[in-house]
Amino acid sequence: MIVVPLGYVWWGSRVPSTYNVMDMGYVDVGGGSPVPMTGGTPVSDLTGPATGAPAVTVTLVARRQSFRLASGEQVDGYTLNGRSPGPVIRATQGDLVQITLVNRDVGDGVTLHWHGIDVPNAEDGVAGVTQDAVRQGGRHVYRFVVPDAGTYWYHSHQVSHEQVKGGLFGTFVVQPRDAAPAHELVAPVHTYDGRRTLAGRTGDRRLVTAPGQNARIRLVNTNDGPLVTWVAGSSYRVLAVDGHDVNAPSEIRGKAVVIPAGGRADLEITAPTDGRAARVDVGSAAVLVGPAGARRAETPVPDGRVDLLHYGSPTALPFDPAHPDRRFEYRIGRRIGFENGLPGFWWSINGHLWPDVPMHVIREGDIVTMSISNTSGDVHPMHLHGHHAVVLSRNGVKATGSPWWVDTLEVDSGDTYVIAFAADNPGIWMDHCHNLKHATQGLVAHLAYAGVTEPFTVGAGRQDVHNHPE
Repeated sequence: MIVVPLGYVWWGSRVPSTYNVMDMGYVDVGGGSPVPMTGGTPVSDLTGPATGAPAVTVTLVARRQSFRLASGEQVDGYTLNGRSPGPVIRATQGDLVQITLVNRDVGDGVTLHWHGIDVPNAEDGVAGVTQDAVRQGGRHVYRFVVPDAGTYWYHSHQVSHEQVKGGLFGTFVVQPRDAAPAHELVAPVHTYDGRRTLAGRTGDRRLVTAPGQNARIRLVNTNDGPLVTWVAGSSYRVLAVDGHDVNAPSEIRGKAVVIPAGGRADLEITAPTDGRAARVDVGSAAVLVGPAGARRAETPVPDGRVDLLHYGSPTALPFDPAHPDRRFEYRIGRRIGFENGLPGFWWSINGHLWPDVPMHVIREGDIVTMSISNTSGDVHPMHLHGHHAVVLSRNGVKATGSPWWVDTLEVDSGDTYVIAFAADNPGIWMDHCHNLKHATQGLVAHLAYAGVTEPFTVGAGRQDVHNHPE
């Protein structure tokens, strides 16, 4: 009586070696009208412009190799163009960019995902969902128009929990049209073999600035856990979050900012006039902002945190979230069960274990709200591909500050957020935890538009390489 039900559950948890993500789990239409799930446009047709001269052309060569950090330490991992982080890609809002990915010798295959840039679906760079992984010796061309100015990054979405950790990532900065030159530093924070680095360097990195001059620090959290950052020796402002400007940001003193895994924050710091350099601290690494040779200011991590739910000033949204077309729940928990035949204590979504997870189905033009709650006992940075969402509330408390736009939202255990977005980018999109190890353990769902079909498969792809998006 015990063995037979357990055997049934065990058998039902097993996943084929090759499968289509559209066959996973169950359909959830969010209380809206029924949606047909057959026929339509394949993901592979949802590309960027096929013609036109690109304003930005970049080739990125991926390798599995040993390399040196900018500060000299040796690392065994992955590189792009012989280094990690990979090159900073710079463009202007509205530019057509063309990026060629070449896989020199990464045996597992590789892709590039443009984290936070709302690209057409076929350009999203997710193995087995939007393309096949690029096999060793192969190449793939991405072409898309960058729609929004901001701070973004790119990283592999094939065996991502290993390749990103090993260094297969870089940053992507999109400047506004007609923007004046800025005094700035692009500062990805990444931990290599236990060494926390800032812009590829352990220790301090100096941005030479005249006393009283403003500087913009574009912080990118490329690790799996939250990043706590604070400023010593100066007040600061949070200019942007996840590539979207904060409306009327106010000065901050004595508080730290928490950036979720995968998230970004642009900070404005005014160089002190007292002979010191302001210190933007990310924990065992820092940016010093001030004159050359100025001594650094020191302040321990503050107890207070900037609450982006109430930071800045409100302004109108581009859509009305009060009467959405679809309402979804994304309840993150943890429970005992079988996942792909293995017993364990696994992450769950709406009480279900992967692959029996929801497929959130929408129509183009819908206004969508999603309640994301977490009772799992751990923090989860939730990343929705292809869209930016605005935070409406946390634990029933409504947002009162600047519209807080996110593509990666830190949901702590015990918290419930309600977010909203416009369904304006057709495709099949991942919606997963950006603690990439958690994604390998089943904290992955998808958002599917009606009329879009999936030609790719996880597992054996059409090339001689297996697709493993997590």
